[in-house]
Amino acid sequence: MIDLPPGGILLGLGCDLIEVERIRGVLERQGERFLNRVFTAEERAYCDSLKHPQKHYAARFAAKEAVSKCFTTGIGAELGWQSISVYHGERHEPRIRLDAKGEALLQQVGGSHVLVSLSHTETSAMAVAAILKTPPASA
Repeated sequence: MIDLPPGGILLGLGCDLIEVERIRGVLERQGERFLNRVFTAEERAYCDSLKHPQKHYAARFAAKEAVSKCFTTGIGAELGWQSISVYHGERHEPRIRLDAKGEALLQQVGGSHVLVSLSHTETSAMAVAAILKTPPASA
């Protein structure tokens, strides 16, 4: 059975597009400093296990930007880079995990969950994210 949210109210929508070359360049210049500041250990383990990690890092970078746009906060004091983590569900679909700061912000805006979709080519990576509020179950 496919586990999709049963409808809901769209509270926020965000998208981001980034060039893979930009991330590759930052990785070359800043290396561990950039990785430790932006990505969780889970994200790093996944990306580093792949043949072209820069494409996957770029997609996750775009996802973090897209989620921050959903909240209309951007990345900063209210929502940090590591407040948002991309992981995979049972069918290898991308999912978002928020830290305590992110969960508090989600509650503040009245959301119940964040959905994300990722895509990348050799040159570009993109993400679309949405904050949804699941309506209460009918009696």
